Amino acid sequence: MSKLAGKVAVITGGSDGIGFATAEQFVAEGAYAYITGRRQKELDEAVTKIGRNVTGVQGDVSNLADLDRLYAQIAKEKGHIDILFANAGIAYHAPLDKITEEQFDLSFNINVRGLFFSIQKALPIMRDGGSIVLDASAATSKAMPNHVVYTATKTAVRSFASTMTLELRHRKIRVNTISPGLTETSIFQSATNKHSPEQMEDLKALAKAIVPLGRFARPEEIAKAVLFLASDESSYITGVELFVDGGAVQL
Repeated sequence: MSKLAGKVAVITGGSDGIGFATAEQFVAEGAYAYITGRRQKELDEAVTKIGRNVTGVQGDVSNLADLDRLYAQIAKEKGHIDILFANAGIAYHAPLDKITEEQFDLSFNINVRGLFFSIQKALPIMRDGGSIVLDASAATSKAMPNHVVYTATKTAVRSFASTMTLELRHRKIRVNTISPGLTETSIFQSATNKHSPEQMEDLKALAKAIVPLGRFARPEEIAKAVLFLASDESSYITGVELFVDGGAVQL
């Protein structure tokens, strides 16, 4: 049997990277997926690649009107949500003294504010017994240079998960956190494209030094862990933080 047969799932930031890989996994396991993204072209391409049982809804999670429009559409078309993967996020990798006010505000608006209201506004149409998965980061447990603001936003995500687990227990809605390590996503690529070949070699050396498996993760590897937390295979798991980081945090 498919692990998500008949389920309705929402994946924010689903047009690429971990979000897209998760949408593919969910649909393959029988779910109908709604994916969001800020850029219509990339969103349309993602829908085409997945090919079936998926709807793309353009929007920015930091814009509450966009979230209202998303959930109104789902309520009209499906009537409910079973799974929410609050994944949309951005990352600026820069030294402490180089982060701008705009980068700071945008990071918190999307990674913290957007994630919070993505969950809050989903609750009226989320079925009791549903599953919410939050996307945090292994960087919150293993400090890295040039991640000061990004790490702060993801630490807030971890805090949300703990409190939301308690607040939603009466509805049997499970809340869990996935914390990926270094992953080859578009965010990672956009950051590394600015590096010289020598800097890229340093990054690879860093991965080998801090990750026991000696490499970056692939988005589909993170997606498999999200699938586990979203499905009934984790029916007695709530409030946990699952590290999918090649063992980096364990060292």
